[in-house]
Amino acid sequence: MSTDTTIQTPRQLEHIVAGQPTSDGAGVQLTRVIAQELQQRLDPFLMMDQFGSDNPDDYIAGFPNHPHRGFETITYMIAGRMKHNDSGGNEGILENGGVQWMTAGSGVIHSELPQQEEGTMEGFQLWLNLPASDKMCARYQDFQADDLPQLTTPEGVKVIVIAGESHGAASTVQRPVTQPMYLDLHMPAGSRFEQPIPEGHHAFVYVYRGKVLVGGQAVGTQRLGILAQTPGSDGVVLETSVDSKVLLIAGKPLHEPIVQYGPFVMNTQEQIFQALRDMQSGKLVQQPA
Repeated sequence: MSTDTTIQTPRQLEHIVAGQPTSDGAGVQLTRVIAQELQQRLDPFLMMDQFGSDNPDDYIAGFPNHPHRGFETITYMIAGRMKHNDSGGNEGILENGGVQWMTAGSGVIHSELPQQEEGTMEGFQLWLNLPASDKMCARYQDFQADDLPQLTTPEGVKVIVIAGESHGAASTVQRPVTQPMYLDLHMPAGSRFEQPIPEGHHAFVYVYRGKVLVGGQAVGTQRLGILAQTPGSDGVVLETSVDSKVLLIAGKPLHEPIVQYGPFVMNTQEQIFQALRDMQSGKLVQQPA
């Protein structure tokens, strides 16, 4: 497997965003990294949360039944165990290094509940928008850690490919319209990592351990670094002087209207009203064949 690549015109850092502490579900403490004000800038990504604590009081109540429509949720578990159940009949245990990829489509009601009473629980949930043509399509996939393609570069960078492709390793999850790339990079001190990214795609890094440099500018722990739309850019170069872990995420923008009301993300206000009517009448849980 080849890991050779050379970025000629790397992207620079546009600006840095600090995640905001909040709670969701039944009181789960988390950091909201991408909120609504960044949805247009980071289209097709709608939201990203980081959850992580070794205090059971911060996570034990989990996320009881709640609805979604119109987008995909990608849950990546770093540590801990969480059980998923949904109205489409899907269930599974998400644990260390695993990924749950749920396309809510026309509507799903699901729960995500911890399967532990002590210890650390840590992970991320990313919301990926669906194009108008696919808003009502539903699917569900679970991946254990061993299912995810991995590679190690000559400089010792471990790359876990959750979506898209990196250095010849490709995920089984492909979305032709949004073309998401989702990488978890474990970078040893003194290492460098280069990744091609198409010029028009929106991209960002999120550092959850250590610190990385983008074009000489530092992005620290629990900071989101939005990568500039550098004219003629062909990718990004990351460097670090300390052991670091960073998510590198990119996707092709939809350039469609985004209308969000809580757990529903559609293209028009009327579609939001319809989602609310469907929820009230019990139609939300119907899954397309």
